[in-house]
Amino acid sequence: MLHQDMIHVPNFHSLQSWKGWQETSALCFWKNAFAFANLIFISCFLVQLLRKILHKSCGKESRTIAEEMQNCTTDEHKLDHIRLGSTYQAAKVCCSLILAINLFRLVFFLLEGSGGTCKYVMSAVAETTQLISWILLVAVILNLPQARSVKLSWMTRAWFICSFLQSAICTALDIHSTLLAKSFLGVEQYTEIVSLFPCMLLFAISVRGTTGISCDSNSLTEPLLQVQTSKEKHAENKRSSFYGSASLVQLVTFSWLNPLFATGKMKPLEQNEVPDIDKNDCAEFLSHSFNCCLNNVKERYGLRTSSIYRAIFMFIWKKAVINASFAVVAAGASYVGPSLIDNFVKFLGGDRQHGLKSGYVLALAFLGAKVVETVCQRQWIFGARQLGMRLRAVLISHIYKKGLILSSQSRQSHTIGEIINYMSVDIQRITDLIWYSNIIWMLPVQLALAIYVLYKNLGVGALAGLAATTMIMACNIPLTRSQKRYQSRIMEAKDARMKATAEVLRNMKILKLQAWDLPYLHKLEDLRNTEHNWLWMSLRLQAISSFIFWGAPMFISVVTFGTCIIIGIPLTAGRVLSALATFRMLQEPIFTLPDLLSVLAQGKVSADRIAKYLQEDEMRADAVEIAPRSEAEVDVEIDNGRFSWNQDSYYPTLENIQLKVNRGMKVAICGTVGSGKSSLLSCILGEIPKLGGSVKIRGSKAYVSQSPWILSGNIRENIVFGNPFDNEKYDKTIEVCALKKDFELFANGDLTEIGERGINMSGGQKQRIQLARAVYQDADIYLLDDPFSALDAHTGTQLFKDCLLGVLRDKTVIYITHQVEFLPVADLILVMKDGKVAQAGLFDELLRQNIGFEVLVGAHSDALELILNAETSSKSLLAAEKNILESSSRNDSDAEKTLNTSFQNINKQESEHDICRDMADRGRLTQEEEREKGSISKDVYWSYLTAVRGGALVPIIVIAHAFFQVLQVASNYWMAWASPPSTTAESTVGLKFLFLVYILLSVGCSLCVLIRATLLVKTGLLTSQNFFQKMLHSILHAPMSFFDSTPSGRILNRASMDQSVLDLELPGKLGWCAFSIIQILGTIAVMSQVAWPVFAIFIPVTAVCIWFQQYYIPTARELARLSEIQKAPILHHFGESLAGAVTIRAFGQKDRFSSTNLSLIDNHSRPWFHNISAVEWLSFRLNLLSNFVFAFSLIVLVNLPEGFLNPSIAGLAVTYGLNLNSQLATIIWNICNAENKMISVERIMQYSRIPGEAPMLIEGHRPPTNWPHVGTICFRNLEVRYAEHLPSVLKNITCIVPGRKKVGVVGRTGSGKSTLIQALFRIVEPREGTIEIDDVDICKIGLHDLRSRLSIIPQDPIMFEGTVRGNLDPLEEYSDSRIWEVLDKCQLGDLIRQSSKKLDSTVIENGENWSVGQRQLFCLGRALLKRSNILVLDEATASVDTATDGIIQETLREEFKDCTILTIAHRIHTVVDSDLILVLSDGKILEYDKPSTLLEREDSSFSKLIKEYSMRSQSFNNATQCN
Repeated sequence: MLHQDMIHVPNFHSLQSWKGWQETSALCFWKNAFAFANLIFISCFLVQLLRKILHKSCGKESRTIAEEMQNCTTDEHKLDHIRLGSTYQAAKVCCSLILAINLFRLVFFLLEGSGGTCKYVMSAVAETTQLISWILLVAVILNLPQARSVKLSWMTRAWFICSFLQSAICTALDIHSTLLAKSFLGVEQYTEIVSLFPCMLLFAISVRGTTGISCDSNSLTEPLLQVQTSKEKHAENKRSSFYGSASLVQLVTFSWLNPLFATGKMKPLEQNEVPDIDKNDCAEFLSHSFNCCLNNVKERYGLRTSSIYRAIFMFIWKKAVINASFAVVAAGASYVGPSLIDNFVKFLGGDRQHGLKSGYVLALAFLGAKVVETVCQRQWIFGARQLGMRLRAVLISHIYKKGLILSSQSRQSHTIGEIINYMSVDIQRITDLIWYSNIIWMLPVQLALAIYVLYKNLGVGALAGLAATTMIMACNIPLTRSQKRYQSRIMEAKDARMKATAEVLRNMKILKLQAWDLPYLHKLEDLRNTEHNWLWMSLRLQAISSFIFWGAPMFISVVTFGTCIIIGIPLTAGRVLSALATFRMLQEPIFTLPDLLSVLAQGKVSADRIAKYLQEDEMRADAVEIAPRSEAEVDVEIDNGRFSWNQDSYYPTLENIQLKVNRGMKVAICGTVGSGKSSLLSCILGEIPKLGGSVKIRGSKAYVSQSPWILSGNIRENIVFGNPFDNEKYDKTIEVCALKKDFELFANGDLTEIGERGINMSGGQKQRIQLARAVYQDADIYLLDDPFSALDAHTGTQLFKDCLLGVLRDKTVIYITHQVEFLPVADLILVMKDGKVAQAGLFDELLRQNIGFEVLVGAHSDALELILNAETSSKSLLAAEKNILESSSRNDSDAEKTLNTSFQNINKQESEHDICRDMADRGRLTQEEEREKGSISKDVYWSYLTAVRGGALVPIIVIAHAFFQVLQVASNYWMAWASPPSTTAESTVGLKFLFLVYILLSVGCSLCVLIRATLLVKTGLLTSQNFFQKMLHSILHAPMSFFDSTPSGRILNRASMDQSVLDLELPGKLGWCAFSIIQILGTIAVMSQVAWPVFAIFIPVTAVCIWFQQYYIPTARELARLSEIQKAPILHHFGESLAGAVTIRAFGQKDRFSSTNLSLIDNHSRPWFHNISAVEWLSFRLNLLSNFVFAFSLIVLVNLPEGFLNPSIAGLAVTYGLNLNSQLATIIWNICNAENKMISVERIMQYSRIPGEAPMLIEGHRPPTNWPHVGTICFRNLEVRYAEHLPSVLKNITCIVPGRKKVGVVGRTGSGKSTLIQALFRIVEPREGTIEIDDVDICKIGLHDLRSRLSIIPQDPIMFEGTVRGNLDPLEEYSDSRIWEVLDKCQLGDLIRQSSKKLDSTVIENGENWSVGQRQLFCLGRALLKRSNILVLDEATASVDTATDGIIQETLREEFKDCTILTIAHRIHTVVDSDLILVLSDGKILEYDKPSTLLEREDSSFSKLIKEYSMRSQSFNNATQCN
């Protein structure tokens, strides 16, 4: 097969120097080697054939005739459905062609009868074995369809690869020898070249591993049941852990990922197609292990910051030691090459005492070291990533568990935004630190080996290199300190921004209604600018670090070589090249030092923050004593209780609390705003810190909070709340909670999905669902915090009767209420005042005491009198009232039936909107997170690269690095060329000139690095800022429908994690894509100077690398996307859990919610783990290919004749070739990693293109400065729908609200009241018709001009974190005196004056340090400050007592007597004195007239509402009249 007679040209003088070359004959060596390989292949084939024959003969006897016939029939049928693809056809043609060529070569060889320079017998054996092996291979290929083999066997693939190597090497040697001999190509050379092309194709087929044969699985003869079963099994096996069941070889080569790549290549991966992680990587197992470690440390050292570090160390040390071992071995193996370069240069220079054998031994040593380095490097990197994943899982789970048990005071010091930052940014930084920590173990080993290699070659000159290295390392100290300080400031700034962002997203509706979206946009921009400034200082320091450390190898080499010249140590080419190789090996750890320092600083700051959080105070387990229920008949007992939300406060929140609640009692709690009602329930729950006394409960608890807490999910999940589903109990629950009619209107009944925080539901619906959750629990004790405030009169009465007096009649119920009519039925009434129980007793007893309770009752009597006066104004209603008094029991049920019939169809459309707005079919509101599929769009790359100055800085950065690479290669080339080959030879140039040129080139390199590093970080940060601004503006200008259907966790994930990627990671990742390509071009350029055949092998290897990349990218890209998408549910679930932590604890559901969190962590870990494994799968294969190229170049150099090349330049090529494996892998890895990181850009761009609201300001259509002056509102043919595919919610609304009049808007839940208000503020744009205010069409002016001129007091009282002043006047438009005046009118002045901070009194997140009633008074204060001519009251006093409500109503009448007021209320007395009443039903105007006119008509809906309210209060009237 090989060329037999290469050199026949006589009298060719240059051949005299090739005597050694002719004698050793590399061709003979390769001929013998490949003959041996052929024999191995033939032997393996025969052994396999023999085993098959024996197996068939042994198994044949045990098979029945029926089985044989069935299998034969099936086989024959399946053969008819086999498809032979192009891959199989190509393999068959190539094998046949090569067989023909080898047959021709053997015939030609026998006819020629000469073995050339090799022995005839060995040549004959080589040709014969070659022919036999190809005959066997053709037989195997032809048998593949019969065997229905989809994949090639390992033996066939190995032989294809071996044949390609044989053909490539022999072709290169033939061409090389022919060119040197200046002869013509012979028959053997031509056949060798021809066979190379089919061998290349077979090589590609072997890499792919498939035969191109496919079987049609849709055969009609196959049983359908069998097909279905196999599919089911496939679905079951698909989720098994590939990693957990992998063999040792699969673990080393990462081939356990092959099935996943096969799936990902065919179609985009879905989450359910990603295999499970190993049980040792599951969050539940890891969390338990870490908890054991933490408990052990707590017992020994207590809970301190150092204890958290100890627990983390105990958790990771075993895996970390294994990773460190691999890292150290990899570091040691990397220095084998530099230590052998001097020997290799001597060999090339003529030191060949043992002939070519020593060269082959050196090449084998180089290759072996690189293979060991590859295996160990991939294992430690994979192990570090895996360990980081484990640590992330346990930290997230413990942060979550901590959040559920944080004490109230600790909760105030850690907002949801901050804790989400812990879970996203801080934990990611700790994960990165785990990976970088292995560099710490490797660095001493690398330094020690480097000094050893230098000392072996340069003697004491190595000490100068050690001193220079130490000097560089010393620069770390100030850099690390500064970087750590900057990182602390960055995280503080990021916390502040994320906290503000979370608050803005949570309260977006009120921001839009109050026209505060622009000021808060500017606030977020200011916070981002602060973060940007600290980021720039940190990145600028990082650029300086890059300049220092990229220049470090050149600095060390200058110092080392300078010292050698001064002290007279001769610098030979071998020594210089060995030193340069050592410096290049040192380059990687020194290059990573800036990143290591940055990661260490970031990781330390993040770890301290998390450790501090984990040390925060928790809920005290002994706050409430749980006693056996059989112990006594007292379910709740408080003895001399003293409680305070602020333990440092001199005045406790509650004191002298004495309470005993017997089983089955109904206890009502009432009092004015801020009197301590909700705090009393909190002390029973154990939420408020106990200063003294005891609290004892007997039985299970159920709790209904004043502010409804609704989980994202469907309605049934919210009601069942983790309990087993009992259909009978469930139906009864929804019936007594008045939810059946709502379910009939919902798109998918009780399976309809609820938006985040129940944002797509009315307040009444949320409260009833929350009450149904408590009823379904069938608990022993019920704690209800004013559950009827958000309900209209009819619904509230029905729930009180059916729930408290019906299904809960035998339960112990403690309820807070501001509605006095619900008090008479209570077995015990507690009147709270200033944190004490001022009165306790039955309703009659409290009235007789006459010491405070009568104030609340009197206020209610006044309100009732207002209703009765309105009723008596109509003669027709006088008779009706008389009939009611005579037969109240009969008419009670009749009226209720009439009202139910009258209002059963009230505005079905808005209820449909409340649940179905922007939903797909079957009641889905929150859609799956938007996910691109396929490759990252070029537009995304282009948008990122051109975001700053049109991308003009990008080519400058690339050119700067190109100059760096050119100057670096030139400096090394100069030292190799100018240095003498041996100590006896003279230098080409003087030592001073040699050294001066080297210094100048090194300085030029350093300057290029400085320019590149500075421009890179500056451009990257400006680009990141640009993208942030676009996303922020897009989100804050988005319509409310976007926030209704988008969980805040998705937005926060982009604003936190994805933005952090753009800030700190992406510029470097993209930059390295270009830098690594430039580096490998430099390496190839140097290697091609001496080993040009490298190009012959490099081209197919590059093609294979590209194929690997194309095979890898589809799977890795989708895994990265899935990983990013699965982060948001963790953050979203955590935010919801923190908001409802009180409810979760009250229902005893902490374990269930923690289990859900663990499941979400695993859902994120699955794609993340397989993504990092996929990176190692690719890197391992690319490294092996690079090692193969390097080994091939070494073989070429070894086989070159002595003196053919300058050994110094050849040594330089080897020096660069040592890094070839890492450089080639780095290119592909950087491209893939950059594409994964570009997903963050893609995700941010998704939220930068949200369709926005109308413009904030429209120049040319600005209203007058005093608009609206009168306040006349004109609705003309108004039609509103929330989406084009949904029916209209408001239909043909035409009416005029006269200026400076008070209009009450009434109607059942879902009648269109809220939609009318949203249309007025253009939260929802009209589909048809117009709304005019003082003759100005509101749709033609800017949103800011509209909303800033209107005032609203919303149903949900919202306060922002900050101060009292900031909440009342966020735009700082009013004086302190004006603010105090408003506070006094809101009944808050005295309370604020008691605080030492006065107007700067603290308001924590969500205003949780103020009661709900107090928060509603603050909202009233905002309206009083703004003093618009149009005021909207949306259930503005639902959470305050009747007395306070009366004062507020009087204040509104006085302050807004000349204003237009639209009032939506469930308390009829707040609207009965209105000038006009607007009754809505089914999205239409049912009635619109003066109250007196409507009351004159007995059949009017408004009169029926009045009648119902008076009937509900009849029992109260009777009770008061008796006293």
